[in-house]
Amino acid sequence: MHSLILADLVTALPDAVRLQRIVHTVRQHFRSDAVGLLRLDEGSLRLVAAAGLAHDALGRRFAVAEHPRFATILARREPTWFEPGSVLPDPYDGLLDDRRGEPLPVHDCLGMSLYVEGKLWGALTLDALQTGTFDAQAQMDLQRYALLLEAALRVTMLEKENHNLRQLGSNAVDDMQIIDDKEIIGRSDAMAQLLHELDVVADSDLPVLLLGETGVGKELFARRVHRRSRRRHKPLVHVNCAALPESLAESELFGHVKGAFSGATQDRAGRFETAQGGTLFLDEVGELPLSVQAKLLRALQNGEIQRLGTDTPIKTDVRIIAATNRQLKDTTLAGSFRADLYHRLSVYPVHIPPLRERGRDVLILAGHFLEFNRARLGVRGLRLSYAAEEALMAYPWPGNVRELEHVISRAALKMLSRGASRDQILTLPAELLDLDLPRDTLAHTKAEAQDGSGGEAARRVAWPSPQPAPLRLALEDYERAMIRTALDAAGENWAQAARLLEIDSSNLHKRAKKLGLKAR
Repeated sequence: MHSLILADLVTALPDAVRLQRIVHTVRQHFRSDAVGLLRLDEGSLRLVAAAGLAHDALGRRFAVAEHPRFATILARREPTWFEPGSVLPDPYDGLLDDRRGEPLPVHDCLGMSLYVEGKLWGALTLDALQTGTFDAQAQMDLQRYALLLEAALRVTMLEKENHNLRQLGSNAVDDMQIIDDKEIIGRSDAMAQLLHELDVVADSDLPVLLLGETGVGKELFARRVHRRSRRRHKPLVHVNCAALPESLAESELFGHVKGAFSGATQDRAGRFETAQGGTLFLDEVGELPLSVQAKLLRALQNGEIQRLGTDTPIKTDVRIIAATNRQLKDTTLAGSFRADLYHRLSVYPVHIPPLRERGRDVLILAGHFLEFNRARLGVRGLRLSYAAEEALMAYPWPGNVRELEHVISRAALKMLSRGASRDQILTLPAELLDLDLPRDTLAHTKAEAQDGSGGEAARRVAWPSPQPAPLRLALEDYERAMIRTALDAAGENWAQAARLLEIDSSNLHKRAKKLGLKAR
């Protein structure tokens, strides 16, 4: 284990890959069924790497105050072992990958707090279903390895810090060292590429136009651009253009003086002045009335505004981030949006991918909303059945992340309304999601509801049958299951899955093709 971690320390690896390799190395060395590496952030722990845990666990925030095992681990500098009969609830109940939705049996649990440069960074947790796995020797080993783990974390943070300093110069923001962004959740390639692009443009001060369907979270991405820009210490002012009545839009944006119109009893600054030195976020900019569009264009061209009711110009210094779910190019042709304003706003257009193009981010986001509802509803545990996961992956999500949040919240409430106990781990079946699914998925969901299995049997690892069978077929079944497990653990990253299986990437592709396995 020492040599593997040391090798990773001196090898140029992406952050996520290095941390995932550490987790798998720890899992193998300590013979654990599940390992989690969690980052502490504002009183909550979030998994940044995991092995043996359900995919939706990566999107959960575990509030330390609500999980006494985590609180106990963080309160000590040495390893903490929980006796198999411990009465403290396990935060991973129902989250182990091969026991999805089931309470954990009596098992071994070991954890340790991790520090970087003398500051509490987070924790490492190990779970083994075989009691006696984490004996006194294992606890001593973990304490020795903690120094290597903390060194690996420091290297990861330094590399990220250096990358951002090269990218942004001396204006790198304070939260650059956070491995997972505080608000934006997702690990798909589409998201990684988008966030990198936004981080590059954030420092440029160019106007940015965020394009994307309703519910993709355009406001969150606008906040990220501002937070990583040179204007981060100045205000970010949000204007919902769709909610501005035409009669008040000019006053809201540019302000007014006393007596400018009926009811104007005093001078009032507009949003441009409020955002002075900072960023003005024009959400749903495509909804602005044409009359206001002309005045907005003039303000952007001249760098000055006039309050309603006066001709006195006011110099402005704001960065514009606009967002729309419309195809503004088409609306300019139709005459409902000014072409000159469109070109002024879209100096740097950014397309935010819809949820259906983000792969398994759907499950990570679902985990985030499951944990939120678990805490809000006072439920012991809230999980998805395998069939529910398949339904979430198959659904096209016209309402995107916002729709997913509502679907999870509604399903949790439905389950409680049908008499489910808050003291149990509740597994949401696909039928409660109430999604308009394709015919084949609907048939699968119906079968789940009838047999009560939660669809889990269909996704369990296909181990060799106890009945006599050709050895070749049994071995192929086993190999197929191991490759599928590695791909799930690696988030469908084939190169990373090959490293986990310790085989060449080209050989993995050949074996998968021969076994009939394809990327999801």
